[in-house]
Amino acid sequence: MIKKAVIPAAGLGTRFLPATKAQPKEMLPIIDTPTIQYVVQECVDSGIEDILIISGKGKRSIEDHFDRNIELESRIQEKEDEAIYNQLRHIENMANIHFIRQKELNGLGDAIYHARFHCGNEPFAVLLGDTIIDSVIPVTQQLIDSYEQYQQTVIAVETVPWEKVSRYGIVGGTKLSDKILQLTELIEKPDRDKAPSNLAIAGRYILTPEIFPALEKTQRGKGNEIQLTDALRLMMKTESIVATQIEGKRYDIGNKLDFLKTTVEFALRRKEFSKPFEQFLRETIKRLDEQVK
Repeated sequence: MIKKAVIPAAGLGTRFLPATKAQPKEMLPIIDTPTIQYVVQECVDSGIEDILIISGKGKRSIEDHFDRNIELESRIQEKEDEAIYNQLRHIENMANIHFIRQKELNGLGDAIYHARFHCGNEPFAVLLGDTIIDSVIPVTQQLIDSYEQYQQTVIAVETVPWEKVSRYGIVGGTKLSDKILQLTELIEKPDRDKAPSNLAIAGRYILTPEIFPALEKTQRGKGNEIQLTDALRLMMKTESIVATQIEGKRYDIGNKLDFLKTTVEFALRRKEFSKPFEQFLRETIKRLDEQVK
């Protein structure tokens, strides 16, 4: 059973400057909810309530968000806004959240290595802090189900267009079922003609504790950083790894265009303003069409 999760959230968020100069990219809100709160909620919905967030310099607001703010709660109570008060209490009680700082930005692999004492000899989930995946069954739960069946490291993958494989970590291997692949290859951002498939790593993992000695042996790679993909490739020499093709839609909040698209999609789901917002979009599109004419 998977009891712990690790959320790496130490990156600088340079693609969102200047907004991320003094604010973590993981705290950028989709309407009124920080991105990382969706990620924590996925853990909780998957039955995991022991969560370690790997933070870094300038990330204190993440800790503050999941901490209690008694003064704010008292002010909300005075206004008798029960709905907001309940939301605040929910956030601070979502899970047992721990924090450790990655003092130097040495890559995703190095960030996960910081979790070795917290996770010990247990398998654990990893969820990237700037990626939201919307699904009926939480994606982390989907990976847990695969782990319980195969007792191996599990990587979440999704199908991407062939012309975009050079943007992702790509996997290759042998099919065990419609959704499960026994991995033989892991390639970081391959050229299209060298990609073994168009199945891209989707920012969710179940890792066994053997990842830690593999990370110790991993040499610095792309960007002079310790890459998780390189460590997983080392592990494949001695252990089996499976990939699960996820059911759900992934939203990469790490770039501005996808952030805008995500905000629009999530706004259209909100009952309190979905209809007027849809009307606004229709009027905007109509106006743009008229300008083209």
